[in-house]
Amino acid sequence: MYSRPIVEQDFNVPQELVTESFILRPLTIKYLRNDYEAVMDSQKHLHKLMDDSDWPIGMTLDENLVDLGWHEKEFSLKHSFAYTVVMPNNEDVVIGCCYIYPSNNPEFEVQAYYWIRENLLESGIESELGKTFKAWLQKSWPFQKIEFPKRNI
Repeated sequence: MYSRPIVEQDFNVPQELVTESFILRPLTIKYLRNDYEAVMDSQKHLHKLMDDSDWPIGMTLDENLVDLGWHEKEFSLKHSFAYTVVMPNNEDVVIGCCYIYPSNNPEFEVQAYYWIRENLLESGIESELGKTFKAWLQKSWPFQKIEFPKRNI
């Protein structure tokens, strides 16, 4: 777990972002099976996207439960924030995730990551998500210096 809040305690954390193409909602254990399916269907795309670990290769449903519980707890403590990305016409369909983590790089306050299911990459929705996520962070969040590691947006 991260050890400190990345926003002030009185900051009203956004609970959703709704667009015509997708909806962002806090990532919780209620999305366990649908999130797991999206991650497992996108292993090749996700491997090494956010760090140099082997995640999500070989991840089990139980390991995903631990991850989602961790994300939910971190969100409540305001130490980091994870959002599931769902379809607007069917919120049971998880198509990706967005994450806001504290940055270890003193030049940035936070690191922002995002991904869309591998089978949707050709649609261009991942690029749309990246641009929308960046604009949302700049408009609705208190961060001045946001890093998007491994992304050029």
